Amino acid sequence: MNPHPRKRYLVSILALLLLLSGAGCELQLPTPPPPANAVPDEPPIAEEDGDDLAVVTFFVEIPADTPSGEPVLLSILDEVTGLALNTQRHTMDAIDETHYVLGVPLPVGTVIKYRYSRQGNMLAEEHTSDGRPVRYRLYHVQAPGEVHDVITRWNDTRFEGATGRITGTLTDVQSGASAPGILVAAGGAQTLTNSEGQFLIEGLPPGTHNLVAYAVDGSYATFQQGALVAAESNTPAEIQLTPTSHVDITFLLNVPEDTPPGVPLRMAGNLLQLGNTFADLSGGISTLASRMPALSQLPDGSYGIILSLPVGADMRYKYTLGDGLWNTERSHDGGFVIRQLIVPDNPTVIEETVETWHAGNTTSITFDIIVPENSPPDEGVSIQFHPYGWTEPLHMWHLGEQRWAYILYSPLDLLDQLGYRYCRADQCGHADDERTLGAYTSGQIIETSPDPLGLPDTIEAWAWLEDEFPQVAVTDTPIKPRQSDFVAGVEFQTFHHPSLIPYIPNALGDMVELGANWVTFTPSWSFTRLDPPVLELVTGQDALWPELITMVRQAQNKGLNVAIRPVPHFPTAVGAWWSSAPRDFSFWVSWFNQYRAFALHHADLAARSGAQTLILGGAWMAPALPGGTLADGSLTNVPQDTDQRYQALIAEIRERFGGTIAWALPYSKAITNPPDFLDDVDQIYLLWSAPLSDDPDADPGTLQDQAERIIDEDIHAMRLIWDPNSDAKPIIISLAYPSVEGTFTGCLPDPFVDCLSPEALNYPAPDVQLLDIDFVQQAKAYNAVLAAINQFDWISGVVSRGYYAPAILHDKSTSVHGKPAADVLQYWYGQFLRED
Repeated sequence: MNPHPRKRYLVSILALLLLLSGAGCELQLPTPPPPANAVPDEPPIAEEDGDDLAVVTFFVEIPADTPSGEPVLLSILDEVTGLALNTQRHTMDAIDETHYVLGVPLPVGTVIKYRYSRQGNMLAEEHTSDGRPVRYRLYHVQAPGEVHDVITRWNDTRFEGATGRITGTLTDVQSGASAPGILVAAGGAQTLTNSEGQFLIEGLPPGTHNLVAYAVDGSYATFQQGALVAAESNTPAEIQLTPTSHVDITFLLNVPEDTPPGVPLRMAGNLLQLGNTFADLSGGISTLASRMPALSQLPDGSYGIILSLPVGADMRYKYTLGDGLWNTERSHDGGFVIRQLIVPDNPTVIEETVETWHAGNTTSITFDIIVPENSPPDEGVSIQFHPYGWTEPLHMWHLGEQRWAYILYSPLDLLDQLGYRYCRADQCGHADDERTLGAYTSGQIIETSPDPLGLPDTIEAWAWLEDEFPQVAVTDTPIKPRQSDFVAGVEFQTFHHPSLIPYIPNALGDMVELGANWVTFTPSWSFTRLDPPVLELVTGQDALWPELITMVRQAQNKGLNVAIRPVPHFPTAVGAWWSSAPRDFSFWVSWFNQYRAFALHHADLAARSGAQTLILGGAWMAPALPGGTLADGSLTNVPQDTDQRYQALIAEIRERFGGTIAWALPYSKAITNPPDFLDDVDQIYLLWSAPLSDDPDADPGTLQDQAERIIDEDIHAMRLIWDPNSDAKPIIISLAYPSVEGTFTGCLPDPFVDCLSPEALNYPAPDVQLLDIDFVQQAKAYNAVLAAINQFDWISGVVSRGYYAPAILHDKSTSVHGKPAADVLQYWYGQFLRED
């Protein structure tokens, strides 16, 4: 068979696989065609052409306090392998003591990711003015050109000068709509645009910076321009982006003969849809195997995939049996392989070959394990490697029943020994093999060898996974079904990591089985500066806009109603952050501007995704409310017009979001004078971790009586403040009780945190008393509050807070996933929502 008909035959198979995937149809493969000439209207076959190169000249100004005599380097980065790995470093030429230059030939269409380094006794890297490492700078190569950069500081020097900022708005040039989730980079700093397409880059040194707007999924063409920044000034930038069209590109792949049959072979790449998280993950890696597209194996033993890709995008990619570092394709000389494609504007077939999975003359290590019989079948088993620190986990290959395996080929050439451990659902550090539990283990250790190694092993038990639980009886009392608008919900935990995303669909299915009719997502932004405060989306710890849109749609496809409760992440303990903030007039002006952008962004998210409820507020906001105080009771000096500010914000939200606006308010007996602006919200989302008894052996009746007293006296009194005639604001009770002895006393804590985190409960600091695990107390607390709610028709719903999505953890956290409390919840939800 000549090559072109063979390709057409394989492409036709791929098209059928794409069409029938998930359809439950029996696949009938087409008959291979006889040799023939190419036919019209077929996708062109990519040929090996010479690169169209353009020389880009990099000029950089270094800080005046840079140690003399040390070479300055241009470091060209590989985000597919990992920003800390496979870096190409080029020594720059000195113009004078503080200015350097280097010309580099690069393919036209390239979006280069780079930063500056300095080679002394140790490698020094550039940092931003607030001390954060520079991830990378961006430059789009369109023709021969120059780029002028200013280094703010090195990791081993200080910055004490004045800075400026760039603010701007990105819009779609065709529709005029805002462009959310676009990566904007300048001066070594990065941020992402909010729902209105707005961005802020703070703390830039004076000078000219290359301002680049880059769509993480290639949905817009890359934009760049110079931006002149002056000290203590703002540089505005109004940018129009050109949307890209998409084209089907077919990749056909020939693999080495020793490729294990039937195992997942993936494409790792620099776009969001190719597994790039645009985050600094464990071990300097940015890609996740669980988020990469998998190729299909074809009848002749080759592999293929058809991808819809944005025209003109600079696509960097490689083929892998692992992620961007582990088990990736290598060249025969042992080097990393990284491929580049400037996506053409016509459908194209690209045939490629993996030379080897091995690095040089190294062989392989086979991990072959038997897992416990109680291993949840839908979680999978992962392996995590520790070459110099833990990297991201990889899926093992299921061989049937309790047996899993993984063959490691590379990069064994770089290692004399290797730590490793096993876990469930990629959640190493949480759902671990009991022998290598937590964040501070180096795992099991193996010495590498020039000969193949086999490591048969048996996992006797998983950490935080029990076989049996004591039964918890629910209250035997008549249960009156509620109206169809009664909220029976589950709220996800507020922690985020990109590895959680693939497990959201299963978690939503579990919620449906619990009988829930609502799910609450908890998207986040992070405080990255204190003075002035900056609240922004940080990749890796805050979910991206397209990820959130997808999650909401997945919930809707399961028949669930959706609420959005945005929460911030803090770099320190919440109370300590507020205490260290200046809290003067300029601080509060900036803080309210940041919170406004945060709230409006998530209002837009709710509106555009079709979510029905937006929940603002939270325990963390206590210092910023009217009459706000710190943990020690001292006043926070909020502006006199704080109530009016929140009222104006709520009115502004209503202009763009037509659903329910709720306010999350922590339960407290002291809620006798709620802020006036709460009159303007539609619903109260009451964060309940209220103490029920000091006696760990309290009987169910005692617990229920206390819960009823709290509802009847405290919550009802608060309710009547809004409407003495009792047709009052709906109240949703959001429950969080940890699985620990003493949970009846309520969550312990920082007064500004809803409840203790899983990390604090499972792995407390050495000076924190270790709490004994107790699933019964959590279940009894749930039963008591649900039984109490049953007595009050005016309670509009109940939500279980802190659900851990990816894996069952029988740990001390507030998550009910897989615990007896889930059975209690399932019983009550079924009764509340039954149709008589």
